[in-house]
Amino acid sequence: MTPAIRPVAPADIPALRAMLQALSDHDGGSHPVGSEAVLLQAGFGARPLFSALIADEAQGMVIYYPDFSTHRGEPGLYIQDLYVSPEARGTGLARALMAAALRQQDWGARYITLGVSATNSAAIRFYAKTGFTRRGYETLILDGAALKALNPEVST
Repeated sequence: MTPAIRPVAPADIPALRAMLQALSDHDGGSHPVGSEAVLLQAGFGARPLFSALIADEAQGMVIYYPDFSTHRGEPGLYIQDLYVSPEARGTGLARALMAAALRQQDWGARYITLGVSATNSAAIRFYAKTGFTRRGYETLILDGAALKALNPEVST
């Protein structure tokens, strides 16, 4: 039976952070994820930057926010992080979390976009089985000194 899924509350931030760290560790992350204070501010501050859902007993979570495709001309839902505990994998919880995120969003999402670690073959198989296709773009990031060089006013 799939556990109940509900919106994350401020009191859930420690569990959310623990799942994010477990996801990072699984993907070979080399540093800690954002602190509880950062997640609390980003998720519940004056201008929330993400929405999140959590499954009962912290068995899984999804963090998402609006996406927009100028090529498609329509809104979507970007899944930043999707985590299911090892004990709950294979139970349908990941699909349930994605479906719940679609029900919770209020901007008329017509598609879901997400990234997956190239080394996470189990996740790649799951997403392919679910119907995801490759978007055809490489994800890049600009941060640190390179970001500061682009705009010296940015605090890094």
